[in-house]
Amino acid sequence: MIQKGKKEAALDVNNAMAQSEAFIIKYKKQLLIALAAVAVVVGGGLAYYFGYQQPREEKAQSLLTLGLPYLAQQDYDKALKGDGRFPGFTRLANDYSSTDAGNLANVYAGISYEKTGKIKEAIKYLEQFSPKSDHTISPAGIAALANCYASDKQVDKAVEAFKKAADKAANPALSPLYLLEAGKLLESQKKNDQALEVYQLIKKSYPTSTMATPQRLQNGTFANPEIDRYIERVSK
Repeated sequence: MIQKGKKEAALDVNNAMAQSEAFIIKYKKQLLIALAAVAVVVGGGLAYYFGYQQPREEKAQSLLTLGLPYLAQQDYDKALKGDGRFPGFTRLANDYSSTDAGNLANVYAGISYEKTGKIKEAIKYLEQFSPKSDHTISPAGIAALANCYASDKQVDKAVEAFKKAADKAANPALSPLYLLEAGKLLESQKKNDQALEVYQLIKKSYPTSTMATPQRLQNGTFANPEIDRYIERVSK
């Protein structure tokens, strides 16, 4: 019985192989056309990236670098409009929207508009920013949008954006700061229960953060963590 089973299994395999070979022979032309089509698509994608997208990315990166000094100098007018060599963050964001540098230009344009008091324009560009997987620039861009929402009296959106920034940062240096801002906004809305949840989250999730650890005083004693003050305030 075992030998018979083995023979039947071998026959099944041989039959399957024969059928596969017959299929390939019968549809050889169609299969070759399909493979050629796949090669064209893949090859076209590579040609697009290396022949078009990559050079655009490199160009956008070099232009982005030219504008950074204006941000550092707080020359927001030139940061937005450019200087001849540098096109300005707004144009860079629009003309190179498919590149990482163009995406980042949305953040710089939004921050520049926010600094000049043009909150609606700031929100427009910051909302166009697509966060990436990093834990610094992307959270900062989301937090900048949260600040603009708060300035524009869109407090609920601001709270959610600050929470999103904290999740994106996912580290004890930045996340507690963003959560604290969310908590303060909730307090401003008299939503103390929700603010308490946020403050307790800081203490529980980021116990090693500056905000959640006791602070050593000059006399050698320790003061309660800063976050305790906020927790106490909304617990009354």
